[in-house]
Amino acid sequence: MGQADSPEELFDFPCDFQFKAFGETACEESFCREVLQAVSRVIPVDREALCSRTSSGGRYVCATITVRVSSRGQMEAIYAELRTLEGLRYLL
Repeated sequence: MGQADSPEELFDFPCDFQFKAFGETACEESFCREVLQAVSRVIPVDREALCSRTSSGGRYVCATITVRVSSRGQMEAIYAELRTLEGLRYLL
């Protein structure tokens, strides 16, 4: 079995990357705001970069934010910020 490719090999930085954070639908507005704030602590981002949709079962909201990342370190920093969110259920 070969060694996994590093993110530098998988991505051609800088590149646009989508982060997807899932939270409870009951807190949709505040959750989406917190996702935007978390990413903004690493990279300045406009509200227009964020979109959300409710899961088919209606239990979760998926907040998707597309940003231009310049390095693996920047990508990891954003994931680290998103992992701190209250109410986070899944992160892709």
